[in-house]
Amino acid sequence: MRNVRYSLAAICILCSAFLTQAADEKIRVACIGDSITFGAGVEQRDQNHYPKVLGELLGDKYETKNFGISGTTLLKKGDSPYWKQKAFKDATDYNPNIVVIKLGTNDTKPQNIKHKEEFVGDLTAMVEHFSALPAKPKVFLCFPAPAYATQWGINEKGIEEMVIPAVKEVAKAKNLSTIDLHTALSNHPEMFPDKIHPNAAGAKLLAKTVAEAITSAK
Repeated sequence: MRNVRYSLAAICILCSAFLTQAADEKIRVACIGDSITFGAGVEQRDQNHYPKVLGELLGDKYETKNFGISGTTLLKKGDSPYWKQKAFKDATDYNPNIVVIKLGTNDTKPQNIKHKEEFVGDLTAMVEHFSALPAKPKVFLCFPAPAYATQWGINEKGIEEMVIPAVKEVAKAKNLSTIDLHTALSNHPEMFPDKIHPNAAGAKLLAKTVAEAITSAK
């Protein structure tokens, strides 16, 4: 009988340790994107890039990581496909519980938009890639921030006429939530010093919009 008691006690201790570990495990959030996700142009970037601020807004139960790479495209035939970046593998290995995809801005450049017919297929492939991970993450698709001028080939017409409709199409087909960063950051030219990249205030508003979408989806 004494051995049985000891065995039961050992099982209880193991169960308690397992439950404690499970409770302490954070919800992993992978922020996929280009220079806007990376935080190019953000003052004191290390403290103010949007994934960093997002983590602060979501709280201790979450862990956010920035997988943004400047200049990258969602298009596989783009001039700098996100697919070929180390960050893509790193984000995959992270096995996130939540994935926020904010790509498309660089796809509006003339050398990239000529492949626009493939945007829906490539975005679908990225969604399916992350959805198949062991953690079975919830995937959010973002409408790009507005472009307040045509810079480096990036242009508002491409965002409104190509990227946003494509994101809507994939979101509908895959039953995914969208995050409308385009509307949230419209009418705030003061937050875009170079007309394309938000400053720290813009990154904070972006993070707030993403945080509201994540917590609302719960």
